[in-house]
Order: sequence, then C-alpha cells, then structure tokens
Amino acid sequence: MSDIFNNLLSEIDNEYAGIVDDGVAAGDVTGFIGTGSYVMNALLSGSIYGGLPQNKVTAFAGEPSVGKTFYALNVVKQFLEDNKNGFVFYFESESAISKQFLSDRGIDTRRVAIVPVATVQEFRTQAVKILDKYLEGKEKPPMIFVLDSLGNLSTDKEMQDIADGKDTRDMTRAQLVRGAFRVLTLKLGKAKVPLIVTNHVYDVVGSYVPMKKMGGGSGLEYAASTIIFLSKKKDKTLDDDNGRTGAVITAHLKKSRMTVEDKKVETWLNYSSGLDRYYGLLDLAEKYGIVKKVSTRYEFPNGAKAFEKEIKKNPEKFFTEEILAAINEGCQADFMYGKYNEEVEVEDGSGD
Repeated sequence: MSDIFNNLLSEIDNEYAGIVDDGVAAGDVTGFIGTGSYVMNALLSGSIYGGLPQNKVTAFAGEPSVGKTFYALNVVKQFLEDNKNGFVFYFESESAISKQFLSDRGIDTRRVAIVPVATVQEFRTQAVKILDKYLEGKEKPPMIFVLDSLGNLSTDKEMQDIADGKDTRDMTRAQLVRGAFRVLTLKLGKAKVPLIVTNHVYDVVGSYVPMKKMGGGSGLEYAASTIIFLSKKKDKTLDDDNGRTGAVITAHLKKSRMTVEDKKVETWLNYSSGLDRYYGLLDLAEKYGIVKKVSTRYEFPNGAKAFEKEIKKNPEKFFTEEILAAINEGCQADFMYGKYNEEVEVEDGSGD
C-alpha cells in the first residue's frame, strides 16, 4: 500500500503535499519566536518560553498610537538576538522607520532590510519574489517578514485614480488583500517564515454592543493564525527609581489556533526600550497560588517577602528558574486547549 500511496501522491504535483509522518504537516507549528515579554509569550503559545508561531501570520491590531509598531519591533529585536544569523524584511508603508529609530531600540540594523511598499500588489509581488528565492537556496537561515501596516496600503487602481483626479473608492481592495494572503500563507508555511502584520481597527457602526473590527476586509482575518487587539489602558511612569515612562497596554487575543481565545494580559510598553520582559508575571504568580499577598508585601515559596516596587526593580532576583517553571506550568493549564502539546518544540524565546 505504501508504493500506491506514494505514487498517488506524486501524481497530484503539489509542492506543498507530503506524508504527515515524513515531515511537518502544513498546519503544524514548527516553533516559536519570543516577543520579549513572558506574559505575551504565554498568551500566544501557552508557555512563557514560547511566543508567536514561527511559520504563521500574526496580526497586531489597534487604534493609532497604541504601540503596534513597537510590538512588531520588539519581536524583531528578540528574533535577531536569538538568531545570530537571522535577518528581517520589514515592509513599510508609513515612512516612519529610520536607522536611528531602530538603533535607538537596540536593533541590529545590519540585518534588517526596509522595503517601502505603497500598494497591496507591490507588497504581494515583492514578498513572493523573496520567498521563492529563499526556497530555492540550499541554506535557509532564519528569516521573518513584517508588514507595517496593512491599513496604509493603497492599490494600483486607487493610485491611478488619484493621478487622474478621480475621487472614487476602490472596491477591489478587499479582494486584492484576500488574494495576496492566499498566495503568501502556504509559501510562508513551507519556508517556515513568520509574517507579522500591523493593522488599524475601527468601531463597528450599528452594533448592539460597542465593538471594534480590523480594517482591510476579511483577508487578514482568515489568513492570520493569531490576531491580537491592543488597547492602551493608561500612560504612566513605572514605579521605580529610574522614572521610566511608557504605557500599560492590554493585549486581547481575538483569534488563535493554539491557545484559548478571548484571553487578556497586561503588558508594560517602555517608550525607550520596548516591552518589559517581567511585567505581568507577579499577577500570574499570585493567580496560580505561587506567591501570596500578605498585607502590603508578597510572600514567595522560600519565605522571602518583598514589596511590589522592590520586585519590579529587581525581577531577576525574585523570578528564579523554579518560580518561572511553576508559572509556566500554570500558563499551560490556563492558556492552552486541553493538555499541553509536548511534541511541539518550544525554544526559549525570552532571550535569556
């Protein structure tokens, strides 16, 4: 039967087809890329050592100035730190990224290519060319794509209409977006290249309860394996001696094929250095019964007690390997569907 099976498989002439036991199936997750935040990793993968899927499309959506670009760049920074021979293609439609902007955030600019794109067609064509060339090569060092942002991409027709002085809406845009992601999704999976997309959201008019929806039609909604809506809870100065400024950002998991949907975590976005790695861990440790609050201090399993301010100032001192392992076990039960899949190799995306 094996010979018949292989012969039939070869007849369909599909470069993406293969026997599941011989390799990774098209829908399998091949690994994770750390976000630089333990709680974000847990939200996306069920493990504080995981992150976003290595071979899927992940979308960060939110209103203007919420920090979508900062989240994407945080993943880029973590990816480059964890993969010394890796590189990034950053498709940029807002003309907001500069060498100084990246270097100020500790990103290795020698391994990041900025690719300006103005239209959906331009992004699709250039991304496919890069992927095809990448798949042809014998050596395939780690690579990621970022599209920042989908909402700002125009179309060839819209550009021509503007040049002709026409003030008409291009009704084909949503169809073009769907087509672009249909082409890219399988190629990204085969190449094991993740695509991070930032996008805007808008209020749904006429809905019974207030709700937001991503712009650009349904193309990204269907193609993305993971969609996170970001919302700014409040601007604040982190309560420590460094006077760091930033914002508390709520990450709401709207869609996921790996972890429980509709979960939320709070993250701390430092405007200078990006996501705080440890922010939110104390809340999870208390939730899972690993630490307990005694009056105004937190008590750890070894009997040590500390104020929240002291823990935030020296997180490495309190979040030991044993404490992190216990939190991770709690996250697997909290964020995962059913039993944690031990067959998926979860590389440490924390950068430690």
